[in-house]
Amino acid sequence: MPKALWLLVVAMVINVTGASFLWPLNAIIIHQELGRSLTAAGFILMLNAFAGVIGNLIGGRLFDKIGAYRTMILSIIITTISATILAFFHSYYFYMFLLMGLGFGSGMMFPAMYALAGSLWPEGGRKPFNAMYVAQNVGVALGTALVGIVASIQLTYVFSANAAMYAFLLVFVIFAFRGMKAKTADAQTANVFEQKTSLRSNYRLHSLLLLSVAFFICWVAYTQWQANVSVHTQSLGISLQQYSLFWTVNGLMIVFAQPVVSWLIKKGKMSLKGQMIVGVIIFMASYIVLSEATIFSGFLAAMIILTFGEMFVWPAVPTIANDLAPKGKEGFYQGIVNSVSTGGKMIGPLLGGMLVDFYSMTILIYVLLVMFGIAIAFLMKYDTPIIKRNMSLEQEEMNLPS
Repeated sequence: MPKALWLLVVAMVINVTGASFLWPLNAIIIHQELGRSLTAAGFILMLNAFAGVIGNLIGGRLFDKIGAYRTMILSIIITTISATILAFFHSYYFYMFLLMGLGFGSGMMFPAMYALAGSLWPEGGRKPFNAMYVAQNVGVALGTALVGIVASIQLTYVFSANAAMYAFLLVFVIFAFRGMKAKTADAQTANVFEQKTSLRSNYRLHSLLLLSVAFFICWVAYTQWQANVSVHTQSLGISLQQYSLFWTVNGLMIVFAQPVVSWLIKKGKMSLKGQMIVGVIIFMASYIVLSEATIFSGFLAAMIILTFGEMFVWPAVPTIANDLAPKGKEGFYQGIVNSVSTGGKMIGPLLGGMLVDFYSMTILIYVLLVMFGIAIAFLMKYDTPIIKRNMSLEQEEMNLPS
């Protein structure tokens, strides 16, 4: 793996460690500390995610235009300022608007990081994206292990820890990535409009959009763990420290069980499409277990199964996006898939909060299981535009005069 990619992996670990001081507790803080309903908590998280969607799209375009270095610096400055203000002012309205700032800044950062990973090791195939995925989850494991300790001292200390990590990330990126500035910008801004294709005939984008529907559904479901499941566990007497342990286990499993999953994919000769379908089926199994969980061990079992599912699904999507992207549009395509995942995080808490408030946790899980079935249907068809395009090209070649 190239040295520059190792530096990017470290940056991702720092980024996610900092973010993990806050995102597992957002719904709990809004519901318990600020005294708002689950629907209100879902609305704030929706605003945070909406800002992230905008940030994803802008970050992807900026990567193609000005390169990774300047895009990353700009995004980290936005997140650091938002996190620092939040450390001092975290009443309801400050929380709402500053969480949007954090969502926007973080949203800009992720497509730039993923597109840079692909460009730093283009011959690596899935490997640079797997490395970034593992790095994310090292950050999740570290952050969620520490957040339980910090929150047990005083819950509001998590804001200061979040701000400190983003400040550290800013310093690290400034010094570690300065040398990549010209190289990355030049490499990625060349030929941005090399392939001008109408939307109707853009088979690459059609495939990406079909894939994105399934990806969106998976994130709507997954986000329930960060929002409604977190509050549900509290109502059952599971402590905050135990809840944070679920995410520590999640992160550690992804780091240490990755070779096992890679072996299973290789042994089963799974395509990226097959890999994702298997992952969604595992997701369904985890939510069936979750529907019966009432004690810590039940939730832990559901989390372990969920983690195996995401290890099949999450790394496959940026890999497919990178494969589909025309030259010079890698950032734009990564921006699309990252905005889709953020869109799932936007809709998920609000949809889940409304279903739980008006019906029950059980109804929410039944709805998610139906949605997983829809996701599988879209995954089975996402490569149809590519297949049709290839068949059309073959037909044209056969009709050429010899």
